[in-house]
Amino acid sequence: MKRIMSVGAAMAMACVLPTAGPAAASTSACTHHWSGPQVCIRLDGRNGWNQVTAIWTNPPRSVKTRSVRLTLDGKQLGRTETARPVGKTLSYTWSAFDTGTGTKVCVKFAKINRVACDTTKYSGVPGPV
Repeated sequence: MKRIMSVGAAMAMACVLPTAGPAAASTSACTHHWSGPQVCIRLDGRNGWNQVTAIWTNPPRSVKTRSVRLTLDGKQLGRTETARPVGKTLSYTWSAFDTGTGTKVCVKFAKINRVACDTTKYSGVPGPV
């Protein structure tokens, strides 16, 4: 019986592993203040191709949405978006795009004077020499 289960588990893994993509790198950064709004940014991606998420971790219960903007090296990218509730936070995620590497990526919520920033990094394996 154990052998049958082991073979079944191995077969299931063989079916799953070939479809798995390359591992993605993820980083995050938050404003560091003892009181008031706590704003964070999360980058999910690899080597200049990232999905960016803006997160307001402690909004008042009365705040249901808030405008948020994204900047790359100080220049606003696209239009202002609307962050919505996700659990007890407000957040908005931009679809993955080419952020480049060494780029300072920041998010700022309207009516909050705090900005969360992170810098993109090259995290892949260099090609053949």
